[in-house]
Amino acid sequence: MAKVKSTYICQNCAAESAKWIGKCPGCGEWNTYAEEVIQKNDGKERSWRDGQRTIMQKPININAVVSTHQERMVTYDKELNRVLGGGIVAGSLVLIGGEPGIGKSTLMLQLALAAKKKKVLYVSGEESQQQIRMRAERIGIQSENCYILAETNTQNLFINIENVKPDLLIIDSIQTLSTQRIESVAGSVSQVRECTGELMKFAKETQTPVFLIGHITKEGSIAGPKVLEHMVDTVLQFEGDRHLSYRILRTIKNRFGSTSELGIYEMQGTGLRQVSNPSEILISQKADDLTGIAIGATIEGNRPLLIEIQSLVSPAAYGTPQRSTTGFDAKRLNMLLAVLEKRGGLRFGAQDVFINVAGGIRIDEPALDLAVCASLVSAYHDISIPEKVAFAGEVGLGGEIRAVNRIDSRIAEAEKLGFEEIYISKFSRKGLDLSGKSIKVQAFTKLKDVFSALMGELG
Repeated sequence: MAKVKSTYICQNCAAESAKWIGKCPGCGEWNTYAEEVIQKNDGKERSWRDGQRTIMQKPININAVVSTHQERMVTYDKELNRVLGGGIVAGSLVLIGGEPGIGKSTLMLQLALAAKKKKVLYVSGEESQQQIRMRAERIGIQSENCYILAETNTQNLFINIENVKPDLLIIDSIQTLSTQRIESVAGSVSQVRECTGELMKFAKETQTPVFLIGHITKEGSIAGPKVLEHMVDTVLQFEGDRHLSYRILRTIKNRFGSTSELGIYEMQGTGLRQVSNPSEILISQKADDLTGIAIGATIEGNRPLLIEIQSLVSPAAYGTPQRSTTGFDAKRLNMLLAVLEKRGGLRFGAQDVFINVAGGIRIDEPALDLAVCASLVSAYHDISIPEKVAFAGEVGLGGEIRAVNRIDSRIAEAEKLGFEEIYISKFSRKGLDLSGKSIKVQAFTKLKDVFSALMGELG
């Protein structure tokens, strides 16, 4: 007879307690403990296939392990291939998180419909089969190998999986699944952890890739226990402002590739469109010369991007000047303002300063420092920067311009988009081959030299 046990589990970090407590000793959050009934299986095998015996593994010398190439499924979606490291790895477990309505289900349904040579099972616990069919008609992609299942019970799910034998499994969402082995409600810490464990065993034993769509909390992190992100192979974050049309797919964790890649999409009435050249959409079109605008060259993973930095500097109307940033680190902005005050003699202490990265993208790379400083000085003196000038350099506390990595890729991207000049650090010139380049490369060591060359009267 199965033993029934009741315990209290923190819904934030999955810490367990025999009784209810107000503050979790693990994560420090208040009022996160909830009672859950856990049913023990008396030693029965907890596998996705009931009754299957697990073969005991023996330790092997690392030199005796045969290294094999990871087989990948290359999809039609080049942006998704990029963030996954070249394609979907067989037997991998991928978790995709994002705000409600951002386009997670649309992205996964497009993937399911476009994989025409692979059999795909799309499991939804939130929508009916008719609703999914309506979205598929709106996307406009026909497929004979896409199967839809509206199910929340994992036991019934695995029966259908054995009948369909899919090459790719998509779960929308993991918080709606529940297993009979746990008596708590769907979406609880125990259910999410147990269902993910069953899907992980299925993925590894059958070498079938599995995509899990996950809800996020109001703080922006993926809902459920943190162990969920540790269990999966890859964690992707789907970001964007629902008031803007562009979406960003960012890699948070990837056991099979880089964690600094991103993919960019445009949300349209017929689904998500891949943006192959994001620099063109991240630089806004303008008819007149505007002050406070500078173009910075950055690198995200293996992809060079040109980002538009917009600044507004105005006298503070109240006692304390405002410092507001969108898409840029606020602490780094404060540091750059202090450098400009100390090394450049600019009085930002009595000014309101606003920084915006155009296109709704968020960038943390220090190589944008020079572009931010140029944008701030342009807004401060109300003098526009020439339209065909880009910047790539890190600014130090002494007002010096430091070298950044992969400067050749940044220069090539600026040249491809028709820029005539790019301002970099003189230390980046070492080993740089500029033969055949039509773009003029200006190298400097100090901020004041950049502004002297750019806007002569500021020197």
